[in-house]
Amino acid sequence: MIRVEKLVKRYGGHVAVDGMSFTVEKGKIYGFLGPNGAGKTTTMNVMTGYIAADGGAVVIDGHDILKEPLAAKACIGYLPEIPPLYPDMTVREFLLFVAELKKVPKAERKKQVAALEERLSLSDMSRRLIKNLSKGYKQRVGLAQALVGNPKVLILDEPMVGLDPKQIIEMRDLIKGLAGEHTVILSSHILSEISAVCDHILIISKGKLAASGSPEELQKMMQGTAELVVTVIGEQEQAKAVLEQIEEIERFRFADGSEEGSILIHMETKDDADIRKTLSVALAGAGMAILSMNRSEKSLEDIFLELTKTEETLEEEEETETGETPEEDAETEAAEIAEEADDAGTTVDKTESVTGEEETDESDL
Repeated sequence: MIRVEKLVKRYGGHVAVDGMSFTVEKGKIYGFLGPNGAGKTTTMNVMTGYIAADGGAVVIDGHDILKEPLAAKACIGYLPEIPPLYPDMTVREFLLFVAELKKVPKAERKKQVAALEERLSLSDMSRRLIKNLSKGYKQRVGLAQALVGNPKVLILDEPMVGLDPKQIIEMRDLIKGLAGEHTVILSSHILSEISAVCDHILIISKGKLAASGSPEELQKMMQGTAELVVTVIGEQEQAKAVLEQIEEIERFRFADGSEEGSILIHMETKDDADIRKTLSVALAGAGMAILSMNRSEKSLEDIFLELTKTEETLEEEEETETGETPEEDAETEAAEIAEEADDAGTTVDKTESVTGEEETDESDL
């Protein structure tokens, strides 16, 4: 239905969209998810023909937005973040005006507008001036103008911004009801909106497509490691000796437990391995009693934060973990890690050396 190929848009020296490519299937709801400034609105503006791209192509239902702009735009209904409303018109006057602009046959205009007012619960507001409507009703009018002419594709930029919780639920239901009859693309930086409405999610970061898939597929993709949290009675050194013998454990760290004499162990396993039975037997064999064992999975929020990390965030994390900036000498970093390795409350990373022998690197939390 929609094909975006190597899309590029620059504003001076700033690259807002950097070689983005994706496809959109007919009848589904797609969500653009990304932090503010990620390039969501710019991508939508290019897709609708509102601004021109500096490179790449956008094809809407077989029509190139650059080569066949009128045919491509005829397939699109667009709701910008700020709805393009005329405040001194009534709802009915405005929608009839939009129908005329979109070249809806004159004989069908009143019937189509009345049907849209009924569908979006605007019938009681049809004679009111738009400037006197609440934010929620203004959004409904904005959605109605996007639906005038029954376009195949709806592009909605932050359609729920500024709405109260009741209005958000109502808008979600309206958008869900459009699937099948229309192909819907909506943008947001609010995770709950995207996960509640969309069949497919496109995560955008710094003008690039960071990930694409259904919420379930994204969650599965990010589960390269699974965390297991265990509370046991015993000493850290005793637990450390047990954990280092289990190959599936990639890294672990300790914290004080809530009960006296207990410790909390956070473990990450390789390839989502389930080690609960092996771990239980090993800890029991070492005389350590298990008080609790919980397996945690990554949420959509975890996935979003992981995929949209900025370079500054990555550098800050590296500095937090090692006590040094990435630019400092590697030998100094290694020496400090070695000195701190005997401290309590450590993270242990199990890796293999060049010779194939197992090593243990430790660093402060």
